[in-house]
Amino acid sequence: MRALGLDLGSVRIGVAVSDSAGTLATPVEVVQRSGDRARDHRRIADLVAEWEAEIVVVGLPLSLDGTIGPAARSALEETAELGDTLDVPVVSYDERLTTVTAERHLREQKMTSPERRRVVDKVAAAVMLQAWLDAGMPHGR
Repeated sequence: MRALGLDLGSVRIGVAVSDSAGTLATPVEVVQRSGDRARDHRRIADLVAEWEAEIVVVGLPLSLDGTIGPAARSALEETAELGDTLDVPVVSYDERLTTVTAERHLREQKMTSPERRRVVDKVAAAVMLQAWLDAGMPHGR
């Protein structure tokens, strides 16, 4: 099952995709927010079609203690909107520390700060999507 993973940010959306077997996540692109959520969701719908994704997994930024704070509430709201827009299931999955993991990996690759800034969102989306795949593709919240 091919899955599209999203790391929703206020400025950028990181996008990752899994292979068709659902075993490996790969970062694919960063979508710049347009200021129009419906337009951004149409871009995501285009990516779902382009990659022939069967499910979309949206990162859920829970607080470190696992509670739902303002950022997670906003992500859940947008996840629900995406679920109403897309023709495939949309689920959320815990993304705690994915950006930290992505930043660490990119530093290990000796990338400069500007280089990291351009790709960290899609790498974080891949980290989250890989965790979801490794957890057995739960259909979560």
